[in-house]
Parts: sequence; structure tokens; C-alpha cells
Amino acid sequence: MKTTKPTFMERKSTTFLRCTIVFLGLIVLLLCVFALPNMYNGGSAEFPWASRMLLAIIGILYVTTIPFFIALWQGLLLLRYIDKGTAFSMSSVKALRIIKWCAITITILYLACMPLLFIIIHSIADEDDAPGLPLFGAILACAPLTIAVFASLLQKLLQNAIDIKSENDLTI
Repeated sequence: MKTTKPTFMERKSTTFLRCTIVFLGLIVLLLCVFALPNMYNGGSAEFPWASRMLLAIIGILYVTTIPFFIALWQGLLLLRYIDKGTAFSMSSVKALRIIKWCAITITILYLACMPLLFIIIHSIADEDDAPGLPLFGAILACAPLTIAVFASLLQKLLQNAIDIKSENDLTI
């Protein structure tokens, strides 16, 4: 397979994306260390009757970090393949497939939080204010779903490009 060296602009773009991925990872890590425990402590103190539901929601949020960091790692690998000039390879297709399944997993876990969140919101909010936070939660669950659809589309396009390239290599 013939590879081409990336240009300066391509390396600059992948470096920017690599820094963005690391920055996102650090933000999520800081949220896990500082924000989520404080959210649980504050919520438990304010609403002791919802302590177990809050613990379940926080636990699910911690579990979502596993596929999130796996997806970030696969994104870094994908950028490395681009820098090496081997972006059109089965390794890239595999990385996109893993990213897709991680995003689907995160969506399912977020949606699993929704009934608990709705119970808490419904019991503490006025009838008029109740739809706000569950709607925000649904929008939050749609973000990884969008990433999953986009990764799936890229995976299929990349697989088709690899198939066409291998057919062309066989005919020459």
C-alpha cells in the first residue's frame, strides 16, 4: 500500500485535534474528581429522600466515562493513522467502529438516567418547571447519538473507499 506523507497543514490540523481531545479528556477527568462528588453531596444534603437515586445517577455518569475515554483513545489512534498516511486502512475502520459503539453505549447509559432524573424533578419542581431538566437530559443523550451516526457514516465511507482501492490494486 502506497502512503503519502502528510503536509504541514495536515499535521497542524491533527495536532490541533489531538490537543482538543486531550483537553476534553482533562475536563471530564476534572468533572469526575471534583464536580460529581460535590453534586452528590449537595443534592443529598438538600434532598435526603433522593439520595439513592442521585447515587445511581452519579454512578451511571461515572460508568459513562469508560466508553468516553475509550472513544478518545480511538480518536487519538485515528489521528496517528492520518499522520502516518495510513488513514485508508482497516485499522481506521476498526477505530471508527469502536467510537460508534462507545457513543451508542453512552447514549444508552444517559437514557437510563432519565427515569430517575424525571422522578426527582417531578417531586421537587412545580408542574410548570418540570419539563426543563428532562429536556436538557434528552438533548445531552442525543449528542453521543449524533457522534455514533457520524462515526457510522464515516466507517461505511472509509470501508467503501478501501474496497474500491483494493479492487483497483487487483486490476492493475
